[in-house]
Amino acid sequence: MVQIFPKWSNFIPKIIVFVLFFGLCLVIFIFSYWFSPWNLEVGYKPKQPIPYSHELHVGKLGIDCRYCHFGVEKSICAGVPPTQICMNCHTTILRDSNKIIPIIKNFKNNKPIEWIRVHKLPDYVYFSHSSHVNVGIGCVSCHGRVDKMERVKQVKPLSMAWCLECHRNPETYLIPMDKITSMNFVPSDEWKTVARKKAVNLNPPVIGCSGCHR
Repeated sequence: MVQIFPKWSNFIPKIIVFVLFFGLCLVIFIFSYWFSPWNLEVGYKPKQPIPYSHELHVGKLGIDCRYCHFGVEKSICAGVPPTQICMNCHTTILRDSNKIIPIIKNFKNNKPIEWIRVHKLPDYVYFSHSSHVNVGIGCVSCHGRVDKMERVKQVKPLSMAWCLECHRNPETYLIPMDKITSMNFVPSDEWKTVARKKAVNLNPPVIGCSGCHR
Protein backbone atom coordinates (compact mmCIF):
# COMPACT_ATOMS: atom_id res chain seq x y z
CA MET A 1 0.00 0.00 0.00
CA VAL A 2 1.38 3.36 -1.03
CA GLN A 3 1.85 5.82 1.84
CA ILE A 4 0.34 9.27 1.19
CA PHE A 5 2.47 11.11 3.75
CA PRO A 6 6.23 10.70 4.12
CA LYS A 7 7.58 9.07 7.28
CA TRP A 8 8.92 12.37 8.69
CA SER A 9 5.36 13.74 8.88
CA ASN A 10 4.84 11.55 11.96
CA PHE A 11 6.83 14.14 13.88
CA ILE A 12 4.47 16.99 12.99
CA PRO A 13 2.05 16.40 15.93
CA LYS A 14 5.00 16.32 18.32
CA ILE A 15 6.39 19.53 16.85
CA ILE A 16 2.98 21.21 17.14
CA VAL A 17 2.67 20.18 20.81
CA PHE A 18 6.24 21.38 21.46
CA VAL A 19 5.62 24.77 19.80
CA LEU A 20 2.27 25.24 21.58
CA PHE A 21 3.78 24.37 24.98
CA PHE A 22 6.73 26.73 24.70
CA GLY A 23 4.57 29.36 23.04
CA LEU A 24 2.21 29.22 26.01
CA CYS A 25 5.16 29.47 28.40
CA LEU A 26 6.42 32.51 26.47
CA VAL A 27 3.01 34.22 26.65
CA ILE A 28 2.80 33.56 30.41
CA PHE A 29 6.31 34.96 30.89
CA ILE A 30 5.55 38.08 28.87
CA PHE A 31 2.38 38.84 30.81
CA SER A 32 3.78 37.89 34.23
CA TYR A 33 6.92 40.00 33.85
CA TRP A 34 6.67 42.59 31.10
CA PHE A 35 3.08 43.50 32.01
CA SER A 36 3.62 43.29 35.78
CA PRO A 37 3.95 46.32 38.10
CA TRP A 38 7.59 45.37 38.66
CA ASN A 39 8.28 46.27 35.04
CA LEU A 40 5.58 48.84 34.24
CA GLU A 41 5.57 50.91 37.45
CA VAL A 42 8.78 50.36 39.40
CA GLY A 43 11.24 53.06 38.41
CA TYR A 44 8.58 55.70 37.65
CA LYS A 45 10.29 59.02 38.38
CA PRO A 46 8.36 62.06 37.13
CA LYS A 47 9.90 65.50 36.89
CA GLN A 48 8.34 67.68 39.58
CA PRO A 49 7.36 71.34 39.09
CA ILE A 50 9.86 72.26 41.82
CA PRO A 51 13.21 70.39 41.86
CA TYR A 52 12.88 69.22 45.47
CA SER A 53 15.71 66.94 46.59
CA HIS A 54 14.86 64.31 49.20
CA GLU A 55 18.54 63.38 49.22
CA LEU A 56 19.35 66.87 50.51
CA HIS A 57 16.39 67.50 52.81
CA VAL A 58 16.00 64.01 54.29
CA GLY A 59 19.45 62.51 53.83
CA LYS A 60 21.78 65.43 54.55
CA LEU A 61 19.60 67.81 56.59
CA GLY A 62 17.75 65.06 58.45
CA ILE A 63 14.24 66.49 58.09
CA ASP A 64 11.71 63.99 59.41
CA CYS A 65 9.19 62.63 56.88
CA ARG A 66 6.32 63.70 59.14
CA TYR A 67 7.26 67.37 58.92
CA CYS A 68 6.12 67.58 55.29
CA HIS A 69 3.81 64.55 55.15
CA PHE A 70 1.95 65.64 58.25
CA GLY A 71 -1.09 63.40 57.87
CA VAL A 72 0.74 60.09 57.82
CA GLU A 73 0.04 59.23 61.48
CA LYS A 74 -3.59 60.30 61.65
CA SER A 75 -5.07 60.07 58.19
CA ILE A 76 -5.61 57.73 55.26
CA CYS A 77 -3.38 60.00 53.17
CA ALA A 78 0.14 61.02 54.14
CA GLY A 79 -0.51 64.52 52.82
CA VAL A 80 1.15 66.59 50.14
CA PRO A 81 3.09 69.50 51.67
CA PRO A 82 1.43 72.87 51.07
CA THR A 83 3.50 75.85 50.02
CA GLN A 84 3.47 77.13 53.61
CA ILE A 85 5.54 74.13 54.73
CA CYS A 86 8.29 75.10 52.29
CA MET A 87 8.10 78.74 53.34
CA ASN A 88 8.59 77.88 57.00
CA CYS A 89 12.27 77.46 56.11
CA HIS A 90 12.68 79.34 52.86
CA THR A 91 11.32 82.63 54.17
CA THR A 92 14.93 83.17 55.22
CA ILE A 93 16.93 80.30 53.71
CA LEU A 94 18.03 80.63 50.06
CA ARG A 95 15.07 82.86 49.28
CA ASP A 96 16.95 84.39 46.32
CA SER A 97 17.70 81.02 44.73
CA ASN A 98 16.17 80.41 41.29
CA LYS A 99 14.73 77.16 42.66
CA ILE A 100 12.97 78.94 45.52
CA ILE A 101 11.57 81.93 43.61
CA PRO A 102 8.67 79.87 42.09
CA ILE A 103 7.72 78.71 45.61
CA ILE A 104 7.67 82.28 46.90
CA LYS A 105 5.62 83.35 43.90
CA ASN A 106 3.05 80.59 44.55
CA PHE A 107 2.92 81.50 48.21
CA LYS A 108 2.28 85.19 47.49
CA ASN A 109 -0.46 84.24 45.00
CA ASN A 110 -1.96 81.73 47.43
CA LYS A 111 -1.46 78.88 44.96
CA PRO A 112 -0.41 75.31 45.82
CA ILE A 113 2.56 73.63 44.24
CA GLU A 114 1.15 71.13 41.76
CA TRP A 115 3.27 68.13 42.78
CA ILE A 116 3.04 65.10 40.50
CA ARG A 117 1.98 62.00 42.39
CA VAL A 118 4.52 59.17 42.26
CA HIS A 119 2.90 56.34 44.23
CA LYS A 120 -0.59 55.56 42.96
CA LEU A 121 -3.09 52.88 43.92
CA PRO A 122 -6.20 52.06 41.89
CA ASP A 123 -9.43 53.71 43.01
CA TYR A 124 -10.83 50.34 44.05
CA VAL A 125 -8.06 49.83 46.65
CA TYR A 126 -8.42 51.15 50.20
CA PHE A 127 -5.13 51.94 51.93
CA SER A 128 -4.64 53.87 55.17
CA HIS A 129 -1.24 55.32 55.99
CA SER A 130 -2.10 55.80 59.67
CA SER A 131 -3.17 52.16 60.10
CA HIS A 132 0.21 50.98 58.90
CA VAL A 133 2.48 53.60 60.47
CA ASN A 134 0.86 53.34 63.90
CA VAL A 135 1.59 49.62 64.17
CA GLY A 136 5.23 49.90 63.13
CA ILE A 137 5.45 49.73 59.34
CA GLY A 138 8.17 52.20 58.43
CA CYS A 139 8.19 54.61 55.51
CA VAL A 140 11.13 52.83 53.90
CA SER A 141 9.15 49.59 53.55
CA CYS A 142 6.98 51.07 50.82
CA HIS A 143 8.89 54.11 49.58
CA GLY A 144 12.47 52.86 49.72
CA ARG A 145 15.54 54.93 50.55
CA VAL A 146 14.16 58.34 49.69
CA ASP A 147 17.09 59.82 51.62
CA LYS A 148 19.22 58.79 48.65
CA MET A 149 16.86 60.04 45.94
CA GLU A 150 17.52 63.35 44.24
CA ARG A 151 14.15 62.84 42.57
CA VAL A 152 11.66 60.45 44.16
CA LYS A 153 10.90 57.28 42.24
CA GLN A 154 8.72 54.25 42.83
CA VAL A 155 10.78 51.29 44.04
CA LYS A 156 8.01 48.85 45.01
CA PRO A 157 5.28 47.43 42.73
CA LEU A 158 2.38 48.23 45.12
CA SER A 159 0.67 45.13 43.73
CA MET A 160 -1.76 42.90 45.60
CA ALA A 161 0.79 40.08 45.81
CA TRP A 162 3.37 42.49 47.24
CA CYS A 163 0.90 43.77 49.88
CA LEU A 164 -0.10 40.24 50.87
CA GLU A 165 3.54 39.32 51.37
CA CYS A 166 3.66 41.81 54.25
CA HIS A 167 0.20 40.98 55.57
CA ARG A 168 1.10 37.32 55.83
CA ASN A 169 4.49 37.94 57.46
CA PRO A 170 4.22 41.31 59.26
CA GLU A 171 7.03 40.53 61.71
CA THR A 172 9.51 40.87 58.85
CA TYR A 173 8.55 44.51 58.28
CA LEU A 174 7.80 45.81 61.78
CA ILE A 175 10.26 48.32 63.24
CA PRO A 176 10.33 50.25 66.56
CA MET A 177 7.91 53.18 66.69
CA ASP A 178 10.73 55.64 67.43
CA LYS A 179 12.43 54.49 64.19
CA ILE A 180 9.32 54.70 62.02
CA THR A 181 10.85 57.27 59.67
CA SER A 182 14.36 55.84 59.83
CA MET A 183 15.81 55.02 56.44
CA ASN A 184 18.61 52.72 57.61
CA PHE A 185 17.20 50.71 60.51
CA VAL A 186 18.81 47.25 60.73
CA PRO A 187 16.89 44.84 62.98
CA SER A 188 18.93 43.09 65.67
CA ASP A 189 18.25 39.53 66.79
CA GLU A 190 16.67 40.98 69.91
CA TRP A 191 14.30 43.15 67.87
CA LYS A 192 13.37 40.23 65.61
CA THR A 193 12.16 38.38 68.72
CA VAL A 194 10.18 41.45 69.84
CA ALA A 195 8.71 41.85 66.33
CA ARG A 196 7.51 38.25 66.26
CA LYS A 197 5.75 38.71 69.61
CA LYS A 198 4.31 42.03 68.47
CA ALA A 199 3.00 40.48 65.26
CA VAL A 200 1.13 37.86 67.29
CA ASN A 201 -0.53 40.55 69.42
CA LEU A 202 -1.56 42.67 66.45
CA ASN A 203 -5.07 42.47 65.10
CA PRO A 204 -4.85 39.82 62.36
CA PRO A 205 -3.63 41.61 59.20
CA VAL A 206 -6.36 41.76 56.60
CA ILE A 207 -5.99 39.08 53.94
CA GLY A 208 -9.61 38.80 52.76
CA CYS A 209 -10.86 40.76 49.77
CA SER A 210 -13.11 43.12 51.74
CA GLY A 211 -10.21 44.54 53.75
CA CYS A 212 -8.73 46.44 50.83
CA HIS A 213 -11.53 46.36 48.26
CA ARG A 214 -14.40 48.22 49.91
